[in-house]
Amino acid sequence: MTKAATAAQGNSKSRLSDKLPDAKLLEWLRSMQLIREFETRTMQAYQQAKIGGFCHIYSGQEACAVGTIGCVEHDDPVVLAYRDHGHALARGMDPKACMAEMYGKAAGCAKGKGGSMHMFDKPNWLFGGHGIVGAQTPLGTGLAFAARYEWEVIGSGKKKVALCYLGDGAIDQGAFFEAMNLAALYSLPVIYIIENNGYSMGTAIHRHSANSDNLLARGEAFGITSVKIDGLDILNVYDQFKPLVDECRDMQRPAFVDFKTYRYQGHSMSDPQKYRTKDEVDQYKQKDSIANLLDHCMSVRNCIDEDGWKEMRTEIAEIVREAVQFSENAADPDPSELFTDVYANPQPNLSPTATYAHGKKNPLL
Repeated sequence: MTKAATAAQGNSKSRLSDKLPDAKLLEWLRSMQLIREFETRTMQAYQQAKIGGFCHIYSGQEACAVGTIGCVEHDDPVVLAYRDHGHALARGMDPKACMAEMYGKAAGCAKGKGGSMHMFDKPNWLFGGHGIVGAQTPLGTGLAFAARYEWEVIGSGKKKVALCYLGDGAIDQGAFFEAMNLAALYSLPVIYIIENNGYSMGTAIHRHSANSDNLLARGEAFGITSVKIDGLDILNVYDQFKPLVDECRDMQRPAFVDFKTYRYQGHSMSDPQKYRTKDEVDQYKQKDSIANLLDHCMSVRNCIDEDGWKEMRTEIAEIVREAVQFSENAADPDPSELFTDVYANPQPNLSPTATYAHGKKNPLL
């Protein structure tokens, strides 16, 4: 038995996650492994120049997306930054639609127009990854406002909680402080989740944010409930995050989470990672969230064995392989799509660029 399993058995104090059924833990294990495998194949495709533009890999942070999304309801709105593949998959997006979007294909979740940084999935209440740093924070606040307005003023719907994810590099953006101020002022049910992986691109957090050892002060300054969560153990994530979600939903008020996590890859695929050592990365890999949950399922719950784990990984690898093959064979967007989805309510002659280019007929149409 591993040290983690021994510690779990020796801890007589009941945990909220102890009440979760085995099936739920296996579902989370599968989801995290799907993200890990998906990102591995994404890197391969990028290195083969099949995926272009910016591409931010989520490997290492799986417990954050899977654990937090696992604490909310399906119709709770979610908004993201640009490291968003993992959240999209955790939310239920079809891997084919996710991969096709990165390939720039018409079958992608945003018709191939957004790419890696802009995963949208309306049926799953996923309101996108956003490329502008911190731009999603006012949107998350607005989603919470809309949900509360619908329930409290219109008298329809139900109490909801909006999840707004951002990296530690976005915590100093002015828009974020404005968003928190409004959330506190109007008591809006939004949870700002800081995926604190320790680096803003290639700059360590202590070099770009004042008082970085006490980020909770950011939320507390607005009177917002603020907590710090160790994100390398998904059971710990559930134990701490689920009560916070329930409180925010019930009381209809905001929260701030300093979520400690770590990314194994660079900021983006073009990052040489000269700002950290291989030993540092290896130290975090020894605390891998997937390995932690697998250990618990095998040694404590006894709900999966080596053969079962191998079968799960084989199944997931095939799903991702099919997603890659689908994306490679999918059709490119029609050139006319350049001019669609620009405005919510298109009007005649609203944008002359759809039919003219510098006074001449657009050769694309």
